[in-house]
Amino acid sequence: MQVRIPKILLSFIIMMQFSCSSIEIFKENTEIAASKPYKSFVIINQEIGLQGFSSQFLDQQVQIHIQEALESRGLVYDKTAPDLVIRYTSNEDLRERTVNNNLNTYPLWGYRVWDPWVYNPYSPYRSNSSSTSSYELVQVIIDFIDPMEDKLLMTLTGVTEVSSEKTKGKIVLKTTDKILSRFLEEIHPIQ
Repeated sequence: MQVRIPKILLSFIIMMQFSCSSIEIFKENTEIAASKPYKSFVIINQEIGLQGFSSQFLDQQVQIHIQEALESRGLVYDKTAPDLVIRYTSNEDLRERTVNNNLNTYPLWGYRVWDPWVYNPYSPYRSNSSSTSSYELVQVIIDFIDPMEDKLLMTLTGVTEVSSEKTKGKIVLKTTDKILSRFLEEIHPIQ
């Protein structure tokens, strides 16, 4: 027995897959090159009580996520003499997007002959076809610092858009994952 998926369901699945918000990672502020293998780390936000996000719950999630991700890669959390110091912060900016869905006011020649008032931009019967939606632009900024040199190895910034408060935590953790994997790719040839 063969299962057939309707074309509408298949197109909906494809549309949902490509409509997810993208995450862009930017590398900034490289003061020194990574010159040694890093075996231990400390998260400075956790040690001094510095909150990097507006939500305390989200801040705790990010701390735990960074620590678990780096420990799964073989690094050890060391408060006293770490090889790597990690500091994170965020910029959370509420924004609005306006979408204008205007009809073509001057279509092909044949349409104007039959009803000249349909495409009249000054017609009082024409509805306002613009809509406004709110979203939040979130930047997750993680600094990787060499404590021996007291200089930045690099600053990685992950930028994404969040449209609802429900998905914010998941998207921020996914952004943190991408930043950490980019950092580990950058230092991988040295280890």
